[in-house]
Amino acid sequence: MSRDDRRAQVLTVAQELFAREGFHHVSMDDIAVRAEVSKPVLYRHFPSKLDLYLAVVDHRGEALVAAVDAALARAETDDDQPADGSTTPRVVRALVGAYVAFVEDAGDSSSLLFESDVTHDDAVRARVESASDQAARAISRGLRDATGLPSAHADLLAAALVGMAQVAATHRYRSRDVAVDEAVELVSRLAWGGVSGLRPAEGGPS
Repeated sequence: MSRDDRRAQVLTVAQELFAREGFHHVSMDDIAVRAEVSKPVLYRHFPSKLDLYLAVVDHRGEALVAAVDAALARAETDDDQPADGSTTPRVVRALVGAYVAFVEDAGDSSSLLFESDVTHDDAVRARVESASDQAARAISRGLRDATGLPSAHADLLAAALVGMAQVAATHRYRSRDVAVDEAVELVSRLAWGGVSGLRPAEGGPS
């Protein structure tokens, strides 16, 4: 097995264990046994358990950012324009859809980004929250364009939208009470109902 394949195997095993049991309840011994590698080999790839954990977090974060970016790109080029010509309804739906799809695909490993038990250190917390922060920045740009809000206001609302999408996607995955498409539609309508009231044409804040 090549070095890259071995590293990918370790990441897959670590992701499963960290997601199921949490950082503090998983040892490097556990990971080495499950990945069928020796501890010296494991430590050559990852100098510490925290390094391995952050590599897993980064891997999951890259997948989330890619999902959000792809969804936003599709929304911006969609020929099905809303009646008012605004791209924001599609952008909001794209965000919600990306989070729901990501959690559906990632399963329990999405908790590594949304419910990490390793956030006592500021640097670690920043890594864990990086993907959601990047998604919020992308949404903030769309909100500024559509509503004319100041950057600080758009940033706050974008963070709120990301939080809404994240919580809704996680709840839907765990409960299975609502179909994926129905969940995306419901949460998108809720989110857009609030955002639409902020547009200048509808008497938004000055």
